[in-house]
Amino acid sequence: MKHLIAIGLLAGCMSIARADEGMWTFDNFPSEKVKQKYGFGPDREWLDHVRLSSVRLGGGCSGSIVSGSALVMTNHHCARSCIEQVSTPEKDRMAEGFFARTPADEVRCPEMEINQLLEIADVTERVNAATKGLSDRQYNEAQKAEMSKIEKECATSDTLRCDAVALYHGGLYHLYKYRRFQDVRLVFAPEAAIAHFGGDPDNFMFPRYSLDVSFLRIYDDGKPAKTDHYLRWSPSGVKEGDLTFVSGNPGTTSRLYTVAELEYERDVTVPRRLLRLAEMRGMYTQFQELGPEQKRISMNSLLAVENSVKALRGRHEALLDKAFFESKVAAEQAFCARVEADPSLKKSCGGAWDAIAGAVEEERKIQRRYDAVEAGGSFGSTLMGFARTLVRLAEELPKPNEKRLREYADSKLPAVKQRLFSTAPIYDELEVLKLAFALTKLREDLGPDDPLVKKVLGKESPRDLAEALVRGNHLKDAAVRKQFFERGKGALETTEDSMIRLARLIDPDARALRKKYEDEIESVLKKNGELIARAQFEIYGTATYPDATFTLRLSYGQAKGFEQDGKPVAPFTTLAGLFDRNTGREPFLLPTAWLSARGSLAMDTPMNFCTNNDIIGGNSGSPVLDREGRVTGLIFDGNIQSLGGDYWFDESVNRAVAVHSAVLVEALDRVYSAGRIRDEILAGRIRSRKVAAGER
Repeated sequence: MKHLIAIGLLAGCMSIARADEGMWTFDNFPSEKVKQKYGFGPDREWLDHVRLSSVRLGGGCSGSIVSGSALVMTNHHCARSCIEQVSTPEKDRMAEGFFARTPADEVRCPEMEINQLLEIADVTERVNAATKGLSDRQYNEAQKAEMSKIEKECATSDTLRCDAVALYHGGLYHLYKYRRFQDVRLVFAPEAAIAHFGGDPDNFMFPRYSLDVSFLRIYDDGKPAKTDHYLRWSPSGVKEGDLTFVSGNPGTTSRLYTVAELEYERDVTVPRRLLRLAEMRGMYTQFQELGPEQKRISMNSLLAVENSVKALRGRHEALLDKAFFESKVAAEQAFCARVEADPSLKKSCGGAWDAIAGAVEEERKIQRRYDAVEAGGSFGSTLMGFARTLVRLAEELPKPNEKRLREYADSKLPAVKQRLFSTAPIYDELEVLKLAFALTKLREDLGPDDPLVKKVLGKESPRDLAEALVRGNHLKDAAVRKQFFERGKGALETTEDSMIRLARLIDPDARALRKKYEDEIESVLKKNGELIARAQFEIYGTATYPDATFTLRLSYGQAKGFEQDGKPVAPFTTLAGLFDRNTGREPFLLPTAWLSARGSLAMDTPMNFCTNNDIIGGNSGSPVLDREGRVTGLIFDGNIQSLGGDYWFDESVNRAVAVHSAVLVEALDRVYSAGRIRDEILAGRIRSRKVAAGER
């Protein structure tokens, strides 16, 4: 049945989305379609309020503003880097949790940025005019230059962030204008044991029992920001069958990929990443056995690797599914036939699929080297990442904005500087571990006789070189990094700093690889992808949704169970199930605070639930909303069946997994005595109920 549904969904290639499918842009949400099915469709006022109440976390997650004092709700795993960075050997806030009992106790996250979407503008005509008549390399350069120019004109101060984004693979270009906040403070986070309850065995599973939540606060000019737009709390939460909306920033999907691109993912990209991640998981697991401090400083890294391994396995299984892949082939053939039958379409994009297939073959030839030298040029090391950023900034900033590498355009610089000048702790032992591993893989991937490998390693072993690099650098000090940034290229050329010297040594090779990739591969993929997108657009218009681009989207669905192995899976779990699942041993080990509070908790309180909302990575931290735009839950995961969602959506089994709003209140109140936070998130609910009753 699953395969038949997949074929049915994909047969139209880019046809109108069926069922409760789609990650829709806020300026093209299918309100009438939702109203026909559920009796309610969001109007412009509803959409604008939810848009302004939703936020994007710069590290790749979503969140929502849930109070007038800019309290932000997101996942624990989305704030995990901050939690780890503000921890110490004496105060492990990952293990112990964190609660700021007074406003003065709210602690600043060293590297976190939050974006609030203010406006969406269509800049398609402007980008198309800049690239008109150009092909491949010239097209790619002109497109990037124009997008950088548009962003700079929009971002008139560091408090604004502007991103020009290609939608529908170039069918449209939109400018997303954000309010940028870089003073973000941690307010509350539970223990990792309950936030990540069940660990890797339960990851991407349902039923689930996790309190994957954290609360942050946006500060403006040193004080909590004030906002008129924030999400109220639902008085009852969500029940089975209720209409649900998810507002968040899905990262990337590949549902509009050609067959050639999917084959490359299946045969090359995903298997290689899985193999590398499996080795990294073993490395971190072994490192953690050295002692409690090693475990503390590497926990975030291990959890991230474990999550990626499981997610990529799901994606690979989808690509290996014969019926799924045959349906993609059939859909592409049907669309190509339609193009061939139309002289105008044939002229504009008839050769696009062959061009993309040719570019993919070229990518296969350089992929291993490109990944090792350019894409992986920081070697997984924080210090090497700083060195590379400094070296490239010195080269890029003297150039005109439109001629720079896109990540160093003026509109991107505030985020670059925030990371570069971060005061987050750096651990030598962990840096050596990561560098030694990456240098070992560099030699394995390129071979010991490769000129670059010889240039980098010389006569040293990867481990010895990693230790020497960490010992001989000064970039742990943020003040030193700032001095290098201010002094520019001259200071970098004369320094004896080991990391900067290595970054300068590698950069010419890395830049040459990048230029080859952009000129001969990326340009062909983008240009011909845009030609296909325009043909699809001519036929279907905006009656469907674009692939995810880490921009704000809204999906709709309902709280709904599913069938697994012939058995129904109920859509809700309860606190009673959480305590039944507790074994007293990791990863099913409940924190002491929960065991102590057991007698005061209502065991029938909903814990987690699932919906058929269409989500993907990046939606973590998204609020689940009812038809009145009130919070009923917090997205933190998908089920195992949803892992193929990068390539297709199967409404019968794909499920988003969320923390129920009721258990969030119960935990704040009875487990953590966090009445300050509980009262803040419920205050809006009380006010809205009074207004509804006619009280002032």
